[in-house]
Amino acid sequence: MNVASPTGAGTTRRKPLTVALDRAIELLPLFRLSDSGEETTTALTLPNGSRWRVLPAPNDRLPGTFDQDVYVELLHRLQEAGNPDDGIVRFTLHAFLRSMGRKVDGRTYEQLRAALLRLERTTLEAIGPWAGTEHTSTGSFALLSGVFVERRRGQDREQLPLFSDLQASEPGDARATVAAPVREHLSAGLVSQLSLPLYRVLGSPVARRLYRLLSAVTAAGLENDTSLVPGTVSTRDGAATWIVGLEELADHLPLGQRYPSHRQRVLDPAHVVLMEAGVVLNASIRQEGKDWLAEYQLKLDD
Repeated sequence: MNVASPTGAGTTRRKPLTVALDRAIELLPLFRLSDSGEETTTALTLPNGSRWRVLPAPNDRLPGTFDQDVYVELLHRLQEAGNPDDGIVRFTLHAFLRSMGRKVDGRTYEQLRAALLRLERTTLEAIGPWAGTEHTSTGSFALLSGVFVERRRGQDREQLPLFSDLQASEPGDARATVAAPVREHLSAGLVSQLSLPLYRVLGSPVARRLYRLLSAVTAAGLENDTSLVPGTVSTRDGAATWIVGLEELADHLPLGQRYPSHRQRVLDPAHVVLMEAGVVLNASIRQEGKDWLAEYQLKLDD
């Protein structure tokens, strides 16, 4: 995938603003494509034989579309902070929401608090090899190992209008600790890269999820590490092609629709968005006998 950066005479070429994400996490159906209140569990068996379950906290739901955006922004801020050894990301809720391009009000403050807590309390349970490693491991963890939101004292809030660069509704400071397994994968280079400007303009939650998944598949293909990737990945002449069964794709996204035609109705608009944005050169769904396949053609970064 490639995002062009215009340059001119006497200017220095700038690299796109990117964020490194844990490639193994990107392949899992962690974020539902809706923010419904349904309590459920997603499960997935990867091609290398490892088994995964994503378990919501009691009386809560699995992470959804808003939580997906929060996770990407957290990893961006972790990277901006220089990937500190303790994994702690510090921010204000106001600045965080602004970076996400979200309206800042009482409702979105509560959404952000809830998303942070959900990422801390949702459990990822693994049995078997992870991220192509040879050893077998069994365990569970959450994406965030700690979350703390500090509300400003009343006296502090009264002083806020005196400072033009602060909002009177600023609720205080927050910190979130990215879990050790995720940081270990990032340090080891088991990553995929997203262009943040591109991710943010996609708009559609399905398109954003597909972008995350396709970035992980492309990175795995470039490194010849496709043990976690369903279907087949091939690279040639600066492009990558991924062909995957529609049912397998639905498991990884995840899609709740049962029938291929229903899945296609969800995916087709997202495919149009991805092609118009230049994320993919082509995206299509076809039927071969009894099998339904999705095919993606992607331009590789220079």
